[in-house]
Amino acid sequence: MTAPDVNASAGAASIPDYTKLREYLITTVTQDLGGVDLSLEKRKAVIEERLKEALARTKLTLSDSIRDHLIRDLIDEITGYGPIQSLLDDPSVTEIMVNGPKKVYIEKKGLLERTNIVFDDNLHILKIIDRIVAPLGRHIDADSPMVDARLPDGSRVNAIVPPCAVDGASLTIRKFQKEKIKFAQLIESNSLTQGMADFLRACVLGRLNIIISGGTGSGKTTFLNVLSGFIPETERIVTIEDAAELQLQQDHVVRLETKLASVEGQGAVSVRELVRNSLRMRPDRIIVGECRGGEALDMLQAMNTGHDGSLTTIHANSPRDALSRLETLVLMAGMDLPLKIVRQQISSAIDVVVQMSRLRDGARKITAISEVAGMEGDVVVLSDIFKFNQTGVDAEGKILGQHKATGIRPLFGPRLEAAGFKLGADIFGATAADMAMAHQRR
Repeated sequence: MTAPDVNASAGAASIPDYTKLREYLITTVTQDLGGVDLSLEKRKAVIEERLKEALARTKLTLSDSIRDHLIRDLIDEITGYGPIQSLLDDPSVTEIMVNGPKKVYIEKKGLLERTNIVFDDNLHILKIIDRIVAPLGRHIDADSPMVDARLPDGSRVNAIVPPCAVDGASLTIRKFQKEKIKFAQLIESNSLTQGMADFLRACVLGRLNIIISGGTGSGKTTFLNVLSGFIPETERIVTIEDAAELQLQQDHVVRLETKLASVEGQGAVSVRELVRNSLRMRPDRIIVGECRGGEALDMLQAMNTGHDGSLTTIHANSPRDALSRLETLVLMAGMDLPLKIVRQQISSAIDVVVQMSRLRDGARKITAISEVAGMEGDVVVLSDIFKFNQTGVDAEGKILGQHKATGIRPLFGPRLEAAGFKLGADIFGATAADMAMAHQRR
């Protein structure tokens, strides 16, 4: 569905008693429909026809654009998610943020913009939130003012209402990407280079343990999806998520999802419990959508006890921050481990940290690929293999820069070679002169 026509929207809203007209038409049409069982498309067609008939009976003189806008608005209200349905239908919109009835923002190409879309009032937002969460057996009210949910297409939903939301109910929807992104698209958009892609492919096939680090909205889950595409079809994969988003294409995949407690506070199943259970499921690979609690310890132990090639994401702004956050999460497991032991667990379990970043111009890039190169004293050693170097900003505000190999070859190179992946020295930044000199030494 196309974006709303601003003029038509304004014209419709200027109709006297517009809200009462909408209520009358919605009541009339939904009563007429009764218990008719139709597919969504047929239901929309029937509703459109009956709305036209009901409008004709009102004897109102409306322009074609205002009439069409009003009918579209009411169809969305009856069959979809009201004012935000057009945004959900727009593939260029990646996130929808409702900050009260009169402020609706969207994200497009990584940048935020305000829309002309409004809700009638706070109750209207609550009605749409209830329409989202009720089919899932969830509820939201003043006593339980926060809820996480998922739309039928997989989009993530967070809602928070008064008294916690001071200026009115807030609704945030991270839209589910229907098309699976491939490495070729990321290379074309300069998110990484072909050499970086070849390196990461070898790391996945060579069964290295990889953490994808980044801030909110930096593209961690999307990249985890892409990276998982290199896992061979012959392996058994167990995925563990708070809300199932991963789109693995392999045939042998077991998808696990957490469960919230019931109204009585019983029956919750956490990520940590699912990680522990997954170890009894004979997985070749374990993929945890995001580590953000004590499950980090169980994940590290799994990586250290034969479950090589595991993948996960973590919220952090740099590879070093990712390891520090991982320390904190392991300590949250309540095992009271000495910090040096925790760091030894991390250094022996994690092989690679991939840093994702959303830049000021909205572009999402891999800004570093780093090797966890063991311990020096009490400190985990990190070596950057690739880095994005920003060189400036052009006249349109677009970030300028390029990805470069640092010239450091990873210590796990022999592991990759043993798995059949001999990467050329040029991938790691060696010049023609360097390679000629190395050949002469042989």
